[in-house]
This record gives sequence, C-alpha cells and structure tokens, in this order.
Amino acid sequence: MSNLSQLQPSLLWGIFEEITRVPRPSKHEEKIIAYLVDFATRHNLAHKVDEAGNVVIYKPATAGYEDHPAVVLQSHSDMVCEKNAETVHDFMNDPIEAYIDGEWVKARGTTLGADCGIGMAAALAVLVDDSLRHPAIEALFTVDEETGLTGAFNLAPDMLTGKYLLNLDSEDEGELFIGCAGGIDTLATFTYKSERSPRDYAWLRINIGGLKGGHSGDNIPDGLGNSNKIMARLLQMGAERYGLRLSDFNGGNLRNAIPREAYAIVGVPEKKRAAFLRLVKAFAADVAAELQYTDEGFWMRAEECERPARVIDADTQYRLITSIVSVANGVLAMSFAMKGLVETSTNLASVKFLPKNKIQVVTSQRSSVESAKRYAARTVEGTFCLAGAKVVHSDGYPGWAPNPQSHLLDVAADTYRRLFAKEPVVRAIHAGLECGLFLEKYPHLEMISFGPTLRGVHSPDERLEIATVDKFWRHLVLLLSEL
Repeated sequence: MSNLSQLQPSLLWGIFEEITRVPRPSKHEEKIIAYLVDFATRHNLAHKVDEAGNVVIYKPATAGYEDHPAVVLQSHSDMVCEKNAETVHDFMNDPIEAYIDGEWVKARGTTLGADCGIGMAAALAVLVDDSLRHPAIEALFTVDEETGLTGAFNLAPDMLTGKYLLNLDSEDEGELFIGCAGGIDTLATFTYKSERSPRDYAWLRINIGGLKGGHSGDNIPDGLGNSNKIMARLLQMGAERYGLRLSDFNGGNLRNAIPREAYAIVGVPEKKRAAFLRLVKAFAADVAAELQYTDEGFWMRAEECERPARVIDADTQYRLITSIVSVANGVLAMSFAMKGLVETSTNLASVKFLPKNKIQVVTSQRSSVESAKRYAARTVEGTFCLAGAKVVHSDGYPGWAPNPQSHLLDVAADTYRRLFAKEPVVRAIHAGLECGLFLEKYPHLEMISFGPTLRGVHSPDERLEIATVDKFWRHLVLLLSEL
C-alpha cells in the first residue's frame, strides 16, 4: 500500500487508495462496479445499477434537511490507461502504484487515475461520513467517460431525482466550471497494397519519446509536441530526399490524449543510410529547439533493425504521410465569449497499422460552439478525403452552455469566499464533461464542476496536488450544508 491514508482528510485519502487498487480501464469497469456495489452493501446504502453499468448510491438527508432538494455527486468510474514504454503494467489486473512525492501524489510509470478517482473518493466519503449535514445525496458513478461518454449517453431516466449536480471531475482548485466544450471524433482509414521490402535498403526503427503529452482539451493551448506530427515530418523529408519506404508507423493511443510517443520502421537505400541518419540528427535538434519551452525532454533516435517482410505501396505512403503533415492540429480559435478560453481545437491522436492492410488515423475535435465543432470536423475530413482515405465521424457529444445566474453557482461561490477569503474563478473549460448529456436527460438540473488540482492528466506524468484535496473537501462539505 502507498500509505495515502496518512494524508488529510484521511477518510477521503483512504478511499482513494482503495480505488487505485481496483483495475478500471474504460469499457472494462466490471471490477470497480463490483467495488461500488459492495461499498453500498457494506454501509447499508440503497443503490441502483443500470444496463450501461452506471451506479447510483443513495444516502438520506440528515435531520433538518429532509425538505431540501437532493444533490447529485457525479464522477466517472473509468480511467485513462497510459504508461511509459519501459513500464511493465497490466491495467486489467495490476493495481496502480501510487506514491507521495513532496507536495504531489503520483504513480510509478503509469497514469494515476485521480481523473476521476479523487472525485469518486470524495463522493464515497460523503456517503459514509455521518458527521456531515446535507440534503439527500445521489452519488452517480458513470462508466466509459474517457472513450465515448457511453455511461452518460445511456444513463437510465429513473436514476436521479436531484435538482443540483456537482460534477467532481475538474482539475483546478479554486475554479468553478459552468460550461464545457462538445466533441466529435474523426477517423480516417487508408487501405494499402503490401509490397516486398527492398533488399538493398538499410532498415531502421525511429523512436520518438520524452514528450509531456496530456489532456487533448485542457492542455491543447500549451503548445505541446505531438509525436505523430513530428514523425510524419521526418518521414516526408526522408521520402523526398532519400527514397524512404515505410513498413510501420505507430503513435499515440487515446483519442483524448496528446500523443507522447511514436515509432516507425523505415528503409532507405544502403548508400544513403549515412545521409539519412544525419537528417534524423539534424531534424531532432530542430524539433528540440522548437519545443524547448514546452517539451524539454523530447528525444528522437534511430536504431538498426531487421529487414521487415513488407512495406506499404509508395502511393499510399505518400498520401498517408502528406495528409498527416497537412491536417490541422492544436488550437483553431479562441473564444470571444470568455476571455482566455479555447473555443475550437483538434488533436491528431493516433496512427495505427491494422490487420487486412488498413491504417487508421484517429483525431478529435472540440468546440464550445456546436457549428464550429462540426466545421472543424469537416476540415479534418476534407484533408483525409483528398488523400483518398475513408472518413467517418463519431456521434459526438454536446457542450454545456454556461448559466451564470444559477443559484447553485451563487452558493458555491459564496461558500468558497467564506472559507478561503478570496474569489473563486468562474469559467468554462475546453475539455469535455458529461454535463451536457445530463441536461438532455434531466433539463431541470443546475450544475457546476470543481475539484482539486491535477496536472499531466491522461499521461504517466499525472499528479495530484495534496494540499488542494483538503481545500476541495472542505468546500464540498460546506457547500452541501448550505444547499
């Protein structure tokens, strides 16, 4: 165990430590669902599980609060499963190795799962702390938030009765979120002809690493390096100058994470091997200079490898590489409605070689303006369609329009001021939250989102600031008592 329960508040940290030991990849939440059901049973709390796997645990109002509207405490039960290339970890079975590092809690070589495990822990702590005063509590734990919002999309209509919903899935203490971006995925699939690899070529494995990665919404304005874009730039120069042939290209894993690592298996004519290696070294230095203020750990290396049996045909190679270099990536527009907020963005999330001579490129677009979201997806579609790929879009999810006149927001801001003698920041977030989908099913809800400070989410650099957890908890407790 990582002894997180020595931290304060000990009840919350102890529950979070339990959660880190329960495997819960997106779309594989069976073990965490069982944990939640067992938790409710052990504490004599009513609960429901719908067909999607969403769990609600109910706690009656404390004395004097029986006539107050119920409050929904919402978090998601899945986590992003990312690890460093050298880390040996089975997310389906192994516990997260959390540890205390100064002012932060981190994990050894993997994502920590504080997104949204710390929100889950806070809701469960409310359920079992009988010293608190509050209206009726409905603690909602949704599944598959990270890879499709499946739980929120399929939430049964009879699960909730509350008027107020506190989303516990934000990452900046002292900030109250009242709106979020909607999102959509755009997937491009190339079909290639397999050819026998040339024998008179030198074969190399190009590896990219050391990038920070992060959340493709929250961290998109940080100008972080994208391993897929960097790799495609090198491949394009290698093909144009030295006749490079491509056998494999693999970069990134999750649609909502900025890709940190990538590799490619390439060949160049043996007589041009030395020149190509000089290109790799020079290009790596150029990119390191570009990223010196954002990704100082970036590296690129070329290693000798065995000759692969096959390469992709030259025409598909040209279309694939050119489209990846050309497609938009990063911030597309800033908001005029809320100063400093990214309005629209796109992320080139992953490139994967698939069976049956297929290559899939996954991108995701976000915007707080629905029409701008659709337009961004269309621009990405256009780039890949012109390159001859088959393009499809996901169903997408709606944004959450801010309601600055909300009574819930007034109470949340007032309680924060009373606790900490300063104004909370009220803002919208470019990341996607489930709140827009909840409004479609329960249009009467008033909602805010808040949480402790997290950094590096969706990457193995994920870390949770210890001091902010206590502030988050104190604010949650007072807010519940005032509703």
